[in-house]
Amino acid sequence: MKSAIEAKRITKTFGHGNMALDNVSLDVTSGEILVIMGPSGSGKSTLIRTFNGLESIDSGKLEILGIPLDSDKNQQQVSLIRRQVGMVFQQFNLFPHLSILENITLAPIQVQGCSAAEAETKAFELLIQMGIEDQARKHPNQLSGGQQQRAAIARALALNPKIMLFDEPTSALDPEKVKEVLDAIKSLANKGMTMVVVTHEIGFAREVSDRVVFMDEGKVIEISSPNTFFIDAKEERSRRFLNQVM
Repeated sequence: MKSAIEAKRITKTFGHGNMALDNVSLDVTSGEILVIMGPSGSGKSTLIRTFNGLESIDSGKLEILGIPLDSDKNQQQVSLIRRQVGMVFQQFNLFPHLSILENITLAPIQVQGCSAAEAETKAFELLIQMGIEDQARKHPNQLSGGQQQRAAIARALALNPKIMLFDEPTSALDPEKVKEVLDAIKSLANKGMTMVVVTHEIGFAREVSDRVVFMDEGKVIEISSPNTFFIDAKEERSRRFLNQVM
């Protein structure tokens, strides 16, 4: 299978020698769902943010859909990647002064040159897919957290990305809203979308992932199938983590 993401010995340091990524190597094949887990401060969010150029790397090799994002990345590379890689964050980052429909149609109109009618048709298809088509004319503050996050997923999908990145997409939600967002992500998995998901949701990771990456202190400690990781993790550090969260 063709690699959608290929990272070889990438490093990233913040401040005074704080090694956020320490020789991280992994690959994501097209159509794969990779879940990244680990304790707070392990480098999970930093890693996923390098995949669309939100964080640069200090050294190593990083390619997204065959486009290099090395330490000397340029804005043209980043722009090309962001047109093909959608990202959903912990916070919803919706524009508060725009309706949900306007939030979703903004990028297709401005970035891809779609007509307003074409962008709206696509937006309604995505809102139906996310189960919130009745919220299209409302503003973000009129929606629940779960509805806002589903709107954020629809917005990311509006540019027809080849890869979707999710950075703790349920961590800002009330517990009863978590399932509706995870169900929306599962629907993308069923359609064959290539996805990288940083999450603490054990049940979701077991059910949906093709492989689980466990990180600690900026290092990849283990990469295993979900059956191996959650039932008989290879590494002692992985087992200690799972004992604390399961």
